[in-house]
Amino acid sequence: MALDLFVVLIYAAAMLILGYYGMRKAKTHEDYLVAGRNLGPSLYMGTMAATVLGGASTVGTVRLGYVHGISGFWLCAALGCGIVALNLFLAKPLLKLKVFTVTQVLEKRYNPMARTASATIMLAYALMIGVTSILAIGTVLQVLFGLPFWISVLLGGGIVVTYSTIGGMWSLTLTDIVQFGIQTVGLMFVLLPICLYRVGGWDQLVAQLPAASFNFTSIGWDTIITYFMIYFFGILIGQDIWQRVFTAKSEKVAKYAGTSAGIYCIIYGLVCALIGMAAHVLIPDLDNVNNAFAAIVKVSLPDGIRGLVIAAALAAMMSTASAGLLAASTTLTEDLLPKLRGGKQSNVAVSRLFTLLTGIAVLGIALVVNDVISALTLAYNLLVGGMLIPLMGAIFWKRATTAGAISAMTLGFITALVFMVKDGMDANSPIYYSLGVSLVSFVLVSLFSPRPATVATAV
Repeated sequence: MALDLFVVLIYAAAMLILGYYGMRKAKTHEDYLVAGRNLGPSLYMGTMAATVLGGASTVGTVRLGYVHGISGFWLCAALGCGIVALNLFLAKPLLKLKVFTVTQVLEKRYNPMARTASATIMLAYALMIGVTSILAIGTVLQVLFGLPFWISVLLGGGIVVTYSTIGGMWSLTLTDIVQFGIQTVGLMFVLLPICLYRVGGWDQLVAQLPAASFNFTSIGWDTIITYFMIYFFGILIGQDIWQRVFTAKSEKVAKYAGTSAGIYCIIYGLVCALIGMAAHVLIPDLDNVNNAFAAIVKVSLPDGIRGLVIAAALAAMMSTASAGLLAASTTLTEDLLPKLRGGKQSNVAVSRLFTLLTGIAVLGIALVVNDVISALTLAYNLLVGGMLIPLMGAIFWKRATTAGAISAMTLGFITALVFMVKDGMDANSPIYYSLGVSLVSFVLVSLFSPRPATVATAV
């Protein structure tokens, strides 16, 4: 285990070094927030995929594979399809806007009040995205190295907060591309083949699991549809993902490299589900299925190799944690803080300060939440329930009004919260009821409020 710890420490040090190098490249406000809008195909594809594939996609999909079999891949599939749709159909108009946040698009179509209301929802979403992956980092370090959970969270999360704060999007991009390579090698080409070897090969995996484990719909159509309602649409409107779109050098880069990233996400989901299935064979009586990933790594890999795979998992988690962190701080500094400063815009120093403060808040929340998929679901329920309808209306419905948008955001957000409390985080009801309430209120209030005198183009 000492060798594993050494490998992980080298990885952590490399992330901090890359963060410092990113700080030297982040000379302007635009550099800090969107990497100067200058990423080519390789960097764009790597950072887009690494942003999406975090703690829930890795630890969570392995858990789903352990419980449901191959159909556990649908979570990553929904995310991957969202990435493909975003880059094929929305990236082109988004790049022309030269903005920093999703909420700036809403302001163009409605008014500053709509931007403020949507920024509050986006901030809650981005914070929970960061929390989700910090949780996963803490879980892995706790199980594999026997550290107390709070120390695991503060150590792993502290590294993310540090490199995100000093270099912004350039640090995230440089660390993401390395993390993308490490997670690809560690999970696809090391952990999965070794797990299958330990099981005795594919034939033995088939023989020792029930037939339902190889049914792509055994997780249930209701769950599959809900994943798409939450994660597919969430990807289309999430600040952490849009902020990556804004980094593309051109529309062509976004279209082709972004589509490749989405396809990669789907393949990644299949790999993680298969790892979970192998874990079910090798560790059939696992006390806590949330620890399936850490447990299979611990029992199936030799020293040194185990450290590489731990680093691969941490790579996936850190990339998403840093994306959520920067998305939250960008929402604060670009959308909310100027309201308090009389319209004065932020600079690099202010952005760094608020990234640090946001990181401290994320670490604090992670210490009191304990389920990565529940945390991810909370984030996307709030985002989609509150913002999908008014954002789509801004793009496609000329009769939409500011009053309708704000009512849809407010009631959708509150409805999602109420049903998550009432029915639980894993229930399907929050997303359906929140979207229904949001749609009805958006349409009715828009129709009964004064028609906008002029309609600006949202995208």
